[in-house]
Amino acid sequence: MSEIQPQPGVLDIELYVGGKATVEGVKDVVKLSSNENPLGCSDAVSEFHAKTGFNLHRYPSTDHAELRQAIAEVHGLDVNRIICGVGSDEVLQFIAQAYAGVGDEVVYPEHGFSMYPILAKMVGAKPVPVAERERVVDVDAILAACTKRTKIVFIANPANPTGTMIGGNDMARLADGLPKGCILVHDGAYTEYVQGFDGGAGLVEARSNVVMTRTFSKIYGLGGLRVGWGYASKEIIDVLNRVRQPFNLSNIQMKLAEAAVRDQEWVAKCRAENTRLRAWLAEALMEIGVPSDTSCTNFILARFADQEEAEDCNAYLASQGLIVRQVAGYGLPNCLRITVGDEPSCRRVAHAIGQFKAGAR
Repeated sequence: MSEIQPQPGVLDIELYVGGKATVEGVKDVVKLSSNENPLGCSDAVSEFHAKTGFNLHRYPSTDHAELRQAIAEVHGLDVNRIICGVGSDEVLQFIAQAYAGVGDEVVYPEHGFSMYPILAKMVGAKPVPVAERERVVDVDAILAACTKRTKIVFIANPANPTGTMIGGNDMARLADGLPKGCILVHDGAYTEYVQGFDGGAGLVEARSNVVMTRTFSKIYGLGGLRVGWGYASKEIIDVLNRVRQPFNLSNIQMKLAEAAVRDQEWVAKCRAENTRLRAWLAEALMEIGVPSDTSCTNFILARFADQEEAEDCNAYLASQGLIVRQVAGYGLPNCLRITVGDEPSCRRVAHAIGQFKAGAR
């Protein structure tokens, strides 16, 4: 055995696998596996990108001041309590690095985002999955699972891959019931798909043990740009900035994200179109015997009779050039996660699943 060994927990990490983008031998492929915005980014962002030139030999700012100011103005937040990262994933990583370690526990729902246990193992902490109730976060079960060793509780709300959501009173009860010294992380990647939802900002304002994270990868249509942010008490943000690389975001990342956050008309348009097509797709699938829970995101979690039927349907969809996401790794082997695409894509996937249910193989 080599004398050079990684930290405890690192070798236990299973590598994250993203949604597929191609099907061998199949053309005209529609990717509905990664919850991307089918409308893309706003014209304001595209135009800014086209006309803006950067001195690539110059380092970007280390404090992300202009982007943080734009986020603060749009969302009515304290600019000094915002941190930016390479996607919200990096902000989640900062939290794990700064507040958990060997001998600690990180709690998360059983169907929670697959990065949560990876982050726990990355810092040598013990991942503690907690059962959900019919694919919805069970606050009482989460609180019962917490011990004096619990340092972080990760909750995506709305959740991925279930699409379900719990209310503000339940989130507040969770935050108030955590052990002393434990942080509640409100992962709000899909916040903007819920009309009028603050994504946990109110929880942060009222409590010192809550961190809210957000991303530009979903409704803003900037998954390829990799920008996210977090909001917490000044004390926590000061700690997170100490583990953040000083030049973690480039000039172009910050400028395009700033243009995106200021274009809230585009966000409203994307939300409205997603709401319309999500309802249509869920109803169309329900009519052919494929139910789903009420989704608050830009995808639905289609449920099949068993794992075999889900796998067979996935294979049939792939043969038709339709890529969706199998979620057996999330403890949901009888389900397929289907991104709400544009209208032609939604109609195409509903028609294909109808053909599958009618006996096509």
